[in-house]
Amino acid sequence: MSVEITTGPPEVRVPASSEVTDTVGTAEAVLSKRTGAPVRLADAEDLGGSDRSVVMRVRVAESPFELPRTLVVKHYGACPEQARSDPFAHEAASCQLTTALPPEARVGPELIAHDAGERVLVLEDLGRGSTLADVLFADDPRVAERALLAWARALGRLHCTTAGCEADFDALMRRLGAKSWTDPVADDIVRAIDELPGLLEQTLSTSTPRPVLDRLTEAAELLDSSRYRAFSPSDICPDNSLVTGTGVRFLDFEWGCVRDVALDAAYLQYPFPSSWCSYALPDNLAESMLATWRSEVAEVWPELDDDEVLLPRLFHAQLLWVWVSTWWFLPRTGETDRPIDLHMPSPRRSTALVDRWRHLRDDAEAAGMSDLADYASQLVDALVDRFGAGALHLMRYPAFRTDER
Repeated sequence: MSVEITTGPPEVRVPASSEVTDTVGTAEAVLSKRTGAPVRLADAEDLGGSDRSVVMRVRVAESPFELPRTLVVKHYGACPEQARSDPFAHEAASCQLTTALPPEARVGPELIAHDAGERVLVLEDLGRGSTLADVLFADDPRVAERALLAWARALGRLHCTTAGCEADFDALMRRLGAKSWTDPVADDIVRAIDELPGLLEQTLSTSTPRPVLDRLTEAAELLDSSRYRAFSPSDICPDNSLVTGTGVRFLDFEWGCVRDVALDAAYLQYPFPSSWCSYALPDNLAESMLATWRSEVAEVWPELDDDEVLLPRLFHAQLLWVWVSTWWFLPRTGETDRPIDLHMPSPRRSTALVDRWRHLRDDAEAAGMSDLADYASQLVDALVDRFGAGALHLMRYPAFRTDER
């Protein structure tokens, strides 16, 4: 029996008063330096942040120059020495790159000011609109469908307008002190290819045959340079996507990078595989989202409108997402089968993984890849044997559950 997770998000974190004072004071100094005159900010409102940063909305109380009425300030702590890359550098470079686009092409917040020494960003306030997660967890399927199609359109527009930007992004990262940068998902995929076979053997008593490993090696070529690379926010989950009157805008570029667009497009086929809210979509909606994305990117890469060109690349991306998300979420020996996120309305890990492997099995069968289809079928059976028949049913997002009744 599957269990519907109905608990809401946790209480918004209340920052310490010292964090508020330090962040506001730092932002005032950065803005004053930029404008050449004192700027005073007031009415700081915490927007959640994380263990890496404090994020606040502030009101511009005093400025000799025209500034927006409100701004968003993101203040990073020191980057841990053991970190693979610096999230401040990723976000600052990403915001500089996207702010340089024509205003009508931007799908992220404008960068107003930043300071690498203080590790602070001052950003355009995109308002208090609903995130895509809010819409998907509401009760209007038409609004949810329109928002998902707008999300796909925004993603395609971002890819189209940032095609071939890798040298620019690299230069921005180096200017911020980064000697090198990586796509964190690509790093995890490489580790997962190496480590997941042993984990599956240990937890599910399932061996990975050589033909499947060979297909993974072939799929991993997407991680190398190709002509289909563009900027990606990397973490394009529903709670980082703001639904506005002019379309979807992406937030949080802490791991922004340049990568093959197929890795982002696969988010349209396996809904948000790295997110806590990875539920099922109605039939054919994923196909409509993919068609919307393709209509945008075809302006730059017309050949991606050809199924013979796109679909093999997309299948490789799907295989990599299923593989790495299994490495992320599969309960290890001794672990319980818990929701993807304990504090959010998430599906159980086993349920999400069974759904992904079932889709991969069906796609592999359709592509004539019997070895991979058989392997995916074995993993579905092994997951159900371990975690129970309840893992067989992944519920739809709440906005679409009225169609299931």
